Amino acid sequence: MTTDDSRVTRLVAMLDDLEADVDETIDLADEIAATGDRELLPRLESELDRAIADRNPYARELLGGVIAALGGPDRLPVLVRASAVDLGDDQDGLAAEIVDLVQADPKTAERLLRPLTDDDDLTVANRADWALRFVP
Repeated sequence: MTTDDSRVTRLVAMLDDLEADVDETIDLADEIAATGDRELLPRLESELDRAIADRNPYARELLGGVIAALGGPDRLPVLVRASAVDLGDDQDGLAAEIVDLVQADPKTAERLLRPLTDDDDLTVANRADWALRFVP
């Protein structure tokens, strides 16, 4: 296990712990994002799926931010699909990450999100359509 992978393990434990210090958790997420280690993306995306299955909007928000930072616009489909699940939160942070990625690379966003507008899951299709509104 790499140092960065052990940081992800620690982050996941903190996200699951209701007693974990919020500032420390956010700082750790920022540290992981700053590594630039794209090899962490499959693990982070798996943990994002688990957070959604566990109905944990806080974990979805933080993990989505780390995935956006490490993966860039290429991860827009992952983030749009994650945001399509209603966990009862406002999703401000996740929405901002999606908008930033769309505006950072409009051509990639268009290429990756346009097919999602025809997704069988109407919520995913609607979220992709929403995200494409931010293409400059």
